[in-house]
Amino acid sequence: MNASVNDPRAPKTVDAVVVGAGFGGMYMLHNLRKHGFTAQVFEAGSDVGGTWYWNRYPGARVDIESMQYSYSFSEELDQEWEWSEKYAPQPEIMEYARHVADRFDLRKGIQFNTRVTKAHFDEKAKRWTVETDQGDKISAQFCIMAVGCLSAANKPPFAGMEDFQGPIYHTGEWPHEGVDFTGKRVAVIGTGSSGIQSIPLIAQEADQLYVFQRTPNYTVPAWNSPVDPEWEAEVKADYPAMRAKARARPTGFYFDFNTTPALQASEEERRKTYEEYWERGGLPFLGAFGDLLFNKEANDTIAEFAREKIRAVVNDKATADLLCPENIFGCKRLCVDTGYFETFNRPNVKLVDISKTGVERITQKGVVGNGEEFAVDAIVCATGFAAMTGSFDKIDIQGRDGLSLKTAWEAGPRTYLGLATVGFPNFFMITGPGSPSVLAQMIQSIEQHADWIVDCMAHMRDVDAETLEPTLEAQDAWVDHVNEVSKISLRSTCSSWYVGANIPGRPRVFMPYIGGFPIYVQKCNEVQTNGYEGFVIEGGEARNAEPTVRETERWRVPLDVDVISPAMLASGQVPLV
Repeated sequence: MNASVNDPRAPKTVDAVVVGAGFGGMYMLHNLRKHGFTAQVFEAGSDVGGTWYWNRYPGARVDIESMQYSYSFSEELDQEWEWSEKYAPQPEIMEYARHVADRFDLRKGIQFNTRVTKAHFDEKAKRWTVETDQGDKISAQFCIMAVGCLSAANKPPFAGMEDFQGPIYHTGEWPHEGVDFTGKRVAVIGTGSSGIQSIPLIAQEADQLYVFQRTPNYTVPAWNSPVDPEWEAEVKADYPAMRAKARARPTGFYFDFNTTPALQASEEERRKTYEEYWERGGLPFLGAFGDLLFNKEANDTIAEFAREKIRAVVNDKATADLLCPENIFGCKRLCVDTGYFETFNRPNVKLVDISKTGVERITQKGVVGNGEEFAVDAIVCATGFAAMTGSFDKIDIQGRDGLSLKTAWEAGPRTYLGLATVGFPNFFMITGPGSPSVLAQMIQSIEQHADWIVDCMAHMRDVDAETLEPTLEAQDAWVDHVNEVSKISLRSTCSSWYVGANIPGRPRVFMPYIGGFPIYVQKCNEVQTNGYEGFVIEGGEARNAEPTVRETERWRVPLDVDVISPAMLASGQVPLV
């Protein structure tokens, strides 16, 4: 582990402090170094990897094909790394993260086992003072939050949890040594992505598994397999072309997309198309037709197809009915599974419907749901995260005039481009609320943000500027745009973690930008080209100097007109997975 920056031998002043050493923090550090900035990264965990460091639950794996869910900044890295599976499991993603950290010598800039507790802006010094739970106190011109969108575990305060005599686990904070459920009676609470991935594997070990379901979820089979060597060779022969095609897509990753409206096809044609896309598996299933997330009648057709698939797999009719969602298909994050519904045919698995009561309480011996107590030896909370803003809430962040970020965001997060927020100069967010983030390929989103941020910092250095902060007008206009675009999609019509609905008391605000990755990137490029339009730059004598495009050059790609037509842009109906 690195020496604490509070050590007399370590510098107490840097250009930038970066909070978090996941994929965002690692790339940000690499980029800052590349452009001559000094930086210190603080990481609460004992290693790199971010969400993949914490989420070690059984079955955890990526839901975007491995060869696309990876860094794109180094052609050498692309060529040398070999993925073993179509959808990489958590241990392999961690191995990749460690490889990147070692290959680019990043560890020396990261202080592990250190949680940032405070970040306060000093208006007189025009600098941030950052403090940690290890006693560190460091001054930086820039504070960059790489805390992740899904990194603050949601731990519902079920009544009686302190009484339970066995262990209680959370999928987002899984023990590094693993858990052996052999011979145990286990309760899994929650049927979101982490539950859907872990339940089949826990069921194989446990004597008895009770699955407590409040809301059923749609899932699409992954059809995971080893990476096809021929496909790998084809991609690696021109990896940049694959990356460019991905950047031009609304989702930030590439797959075959059918722009034809579902309702223009006959019932027979629709079924044939759905079957074809189902057999391909994964998130691209939502690309079977172009209007599925915009037209309720069209969505009804794919929802019913998915319910038919559930009923064809689950033997018990009553259980199958409980597992069939009745809401919009794709309204919540679409899950990708391996053997999830088949698990409910096992004799040792029981589905417990708590849609009306929720978890009533935890007792010494088990879980009470729907008026019945289920005796168990262990409880797994697959209850997800305080998405998008949860990790910000854990830190005392104060900007101008002592304004706390919690206060500034009490009615919901407000940002300009998901990159910065009014009242907090030189404060940047990687994949913050108001950016595509979780609605796009996360590593693409991370790289685009980090490239934009380092170009902005380099411009400020070029013109000898002290601070940069968005204007209230620009921020309000962007927040209004994010909200307006969200209304076009059916995704805004249901209770999901996209709107914070899984956390009691949170304001209902659609947090990610749903207008599509390339359109968002185009906006960021315009802001930069126009001299950081919408930002106030203070200090220096050449504030209006034309910005130099450095890292962001690779993001200046044309929209994929085969998928994003002018008519779609005009109507706002940008197809999204």
